Parts: sequence; structure tokens; C-alpha cells
Amino acid sequence: MAEAQNIPAGSTTAGAIAVAAESTVATRMSAPPSFDVADFPVPNGREEEWRFTPLARLKGLHDGTAVANGTMKAQIDAPEGVTVESVERDDARIGKAGTPVDRVAAQAFSSFAKATVVTVPKETVLTEPVRVTLHGEGGTTFGHTVFDVQAFAEAVIVIDHTGDGVRAANVDFLVGDGAKLTVVSVQDWDDTAVHCSQHNTLVGRDATFKSIVVTFGGDLVRLHPRISYAGPGGEAELFGLYFTDAGQHQEHRLLVTHDAPHCKSNVVYKGALQGQDAHAVWIGDVLIQKSAEGTDTYEMNRNLVLTDGARVDSVPNLEIETGEIVGAGHASATGRFDDEQLFYLQARGIPADEARRLVVRGFFAELVQQIGVDDIEERLLNKIETELQGSV
Repeated sequence: MAEAQNIPAGSTTAGAIAVAAESTVATRMSAPPSFDVADFPVPNGREEEWRFTPLARLKGLHDGTAVANGTMKAQIDAPEGVTVESVERDDARIGKAGTPVDRVAAQAFSSFAKATVVTVPKETVLTEPVRVTLHGEGGTTFGHTVFDVQAFAEAVIVIDHTGDGVRAANVDFLVGDGAKLTVVSVQDWDDTAVHCSQHNTLVGRDATFKSIVVTFGGDLVRLHPRISYAGPGGEAELFGLYFTDAGQHQEHRLLVTHDAPHCKSNVVYKGALQGQDAHAVWIGDVLIQKSAEGTDTYEMNRNLVLTDGARVDSVPNLEIETGEIVGAGHASATGRFDDEQLFYLQARGIPADEARRLVVRGFFAELVQQIGVDDIEERLLNKIETELQGSV
């Protein structure tokens, strides 16, 4: 049920090479990153990065047949001092955090009309979140957003996706030296929506970045968070929570590239699945480059299968090019309810159905508490409760 591998402090170069040889080298895409959609062949489903994705349900995002014919109602509520701009694609901040790594992300980059840049100035400490609300009103839309959190600034950003439509986008986070940024991305689409997005984050020297990705709605959701470091001392925490219902495909593909010394990363994603043909995919790739001495990293994925007919594909990958690390490891587990937990609760007079709900709430509680925005936490707890009514 569980797969885990840990490399303690003081690991030798030989041990690191062995791990690199054993792992699936999923950090190497079938085509090099590019802003030009023509540099990516149309996927056929046999490529490593597409083998779990039902291409026919992408509504043409992958083969060029999707055209921008939809409407996305966007609203940004920003505290005083934050600037919001609409810029052309030649703005120097666009693409600075990362380059598209698949055809859908490149299609999104080639297709947006203007990008939105949200800037938190240097040394600004926000006491209220920046709230971005995106509501689909049908059709296909493309987008590009840059969040530029400058040196020693502190901010919380909430990105909320609702409504219907087909959406492909790139979202860039520039975290300046010494800055602290928390991002909450909620995917609460209608059941027929399609959403593909690449999240690129460049973590500055001694900066701290925390991401909480929450996925509930949509027919197909495919998110690709990517982390790289601009200097030593950076820290990144990536948390994820997903509840996959009957017929839904929810896919989270993460890549943390440790390309600077003495940086940290921690990844924890948890999912629950229920209903026939519910399909969750989690790919967690960590690459520690030769230059990234002193790296400390760990990634974990846990999945709770609530009913028959659901499927999980969970693949952690760890590739290490230097033996001079603090620690590195990964773990993945998928299973049903813990009978001992249920027995413990029922032995104390709690009915079976309520006991099962308590187990699921406890399973997710660690991640919900990471959000730190009261109204979002309350909304998600209510959403989890609603989902549980259908199975538990």
C-alpha cells in the first residue's frame, strides 16, 4: 500500500546516483520547454506526461482546435498599495518565473490577448488577502497572470475558480528576496468545466513560498505547479487537497527543481475519491541539481478511496545529482478506511456513518488548517461535508 524512500543526512554520492537511476526520469519532458506552441507535437496519449490524461476530454486544448470564444468574468480585490496592470506580452515580467512545458501551456501563452500583473511593492506587508475571482460563463478562454511580490514583502493571494467553460492559463509567481507569499488556489468549477493551468514560481534568496491547491469541481482539471529557486535559502511548501467525484478526472503534476544551494521544499497532497470512474492522478517530481548542495526536501501523497469504481495513479519521483544534501525522501499510499480508527470511534458510541465522516474530516484537517483564511476554510469544510453526504 505504501511506497517510501528516505535519504538521510550525510548520504554519499554513490547512493544519490543509485536513486537517480532507479527513479522514473519524469522531469525530462518529451519536448523542451518553449513559449512557441509549434515546438510541441500534438500528444497522442503515449507520452509520459500525457499517459494518464483523457485527451478527448480536453475539448481541443491539446491539438489546436480550441479557439478563444468564451467569457471569463474576472474580479481582483486588492488591498491599498497593490497595483493591478494589464500589459502586453513583451512585458519583462511575463515568463520570468518559468516557461511552458507542454502544448496546452504553450497554447495558452500564444493565445492570450493581454496579461494581468499584480504587484505587491517592496517591504509591503498586507493585512488582507489579494482576492482574484474567475467565473467562467461558457466557451474557451486563455489567460496569463503574474503576481510580483517584491523583496521583503508579505502577502496572501486567493485565486477562486467557479462557473463553467474551458480554460487554459499560465500563472506566474515572482517571490522576491526575503519575501513571504501564501497562495490559495481553489478549483470549484461546475461539473462540465475543463481547466488546465501551469503555475510557475521563482523563489528568491531567503524567501518563503506556500501554496495550497484545492480541487473539487470540473469534468477535467489538470494543474502543473513548478518551483525553482533564484538564490540560496529559499523555502517552498506545496499543499494540496482534492475530492474526486464520479466521472471526474483531477490531475496534479508537480515539479520542484532545486537549482540553488541550501534550499528547502516540502510537498503534501491528500485526496479522497468516490463514485464510478472517479480518477485522480498525482505526479510528484523533485530534481536536485548538482549545484543544489545542502538541499532538504520531502514529498508525500495520500489517497483515501471511499467507494468502489474509483482509481488513483500516484507516482513520486526523486532525482539527485549531488550527494551533499541534508535529506530527501518521498512517500505515496492509497487505501480505504482504517478499520482500527473506525472501531475506536464506534466503541465509544459513535454511529458507523458519523465515524466514517470523522475519519475523512481528520484526514483533510491538516491541510485545511494551512489555508489561514477563515472564510475559505469554512467554505471548504462545508464543501467536504456536502461531498461526504453522497458516500459516507
